[in-house]
Amino acid sequence: MRRRLIEQLLDLFRPAKAATKRDGTQLVIEYTPSLDGDPDPGEVVWTWVSYEDDPSQGKDRPVVVIGHRGSYLAGVALTSKRHDNELQVPVGTGSWDRDGRPSYAKVERVLDVDPNGVRREGAVLSRSHFDAVVAGVRQAQQS
Repeated sequence: MRRRLIEQLLDLFRPAKAATKRDGTQLVIEYTPSLDGDPDPGEVVWTWVSYEDDPSQGKDRPVVVIGHRGSYLAGVALTSKRHDNELQVPVGTGSWDRDGRPSYAKVERVLDVDPNGVRREGAVLSRSHFDAVVAGVRQAQQS
């Protein structure tokens, strides 16, 4: 059991196996938040996110930046609505939600975010919540 726990902890820092896009661009996960006006991994930012079922539509929403893929940021959308039918990771509350509602990372879909399309930085996500989101993304990719 101890060995399994150690392997699970090490998995948090290994590159995700299914994280390469068809064009060969690999997802690089890192935690380097810096509230300097530029979006960085480990931050919650606001950007346009298209709907999965209709990419021509979408809405502005908070996204946790977990790394980058080439010149694009890699992120996971946040929602304040808990859904038992999808894999979500709780990330608590933060200044990204003006009503102070608990948020959940929707880890089944990693988004490519143009850094120039980011509206504003929302907050720095704690390292423990960031690690939980990354673990959730890896779990979703293996399913």
